[in-house]
Amino acid sequence: MTLIDGLGYLASALVLLTFCMSTMLSLRAVAIFSNLAFISYGLGDRIYPVLILHIILLPLNVVLLFQMVRLLRKAKRAAATDLSPNWLQPFMQPKHLKAGETIFRKGDDADLLYMVVSGEVRFPEIDRGVSAGELFGEIGLFSLERRRTQTAQAATDVELLWISDGALRKLCERNPGLSLYFLRLTATRMTENAARAIAVGAAAPSPA
Repeated sequence: MTLIDGLGYLASALVLLTFCMSTMLSLRAVAIFSNLAFISYGLGDRIYPVLILHIILLPLNVVLLFQMVRLLRKAKRAAATDLSPNWLQPFMQPKHLKAGETIFRKGDDADLLYMVVSGEVRFPEIDRGVSAGELFGEIGLFSLERRRTQTAQAATDVELLWISDGALRKLCERNPGLSLYFLRLTATRMTENAARAIAVGAAAPSPA
């Protein structure tokens, strides 16, 4: 068996090995070595279709590998980041409501995320409120049904900031840390709201 034949067998073995990889990173790395082996084999044996194919595939696999590495690094940084909702303020629009006004009702379409600048917003179904510096409306925004799960009312005159669903999603796509922040916030709020709903139900007087 010649060296060129050995390169051909090695390249083929590396292709088979890609099917055994458990992660995309390792798959791309093995694919790159396979491309290099096939390029050497194609050059040595003058098999130009194989040579051209893997000359094209090599840079594609290299680019995909670097993209995955970069994405993993971003995800790791995001996991270690504790973002403040104040980061959103430059992208939000102001809104003023008077005491007693309804911001949204349970079952409404969820298309905006809100932040309280001043005043207090109450959720009567669970007897809970949010005040300055807090976000609300994220649960409906990120749910599959995209419906409001509670009614929100201005308990006092309130100054709010809002951002649309589309604008927020674009920000999350650019910043994995923001996506992770909302994942944590939504999970925490759902747990808190469930506990509040149980407490409110338990405190309600039973019918005579």
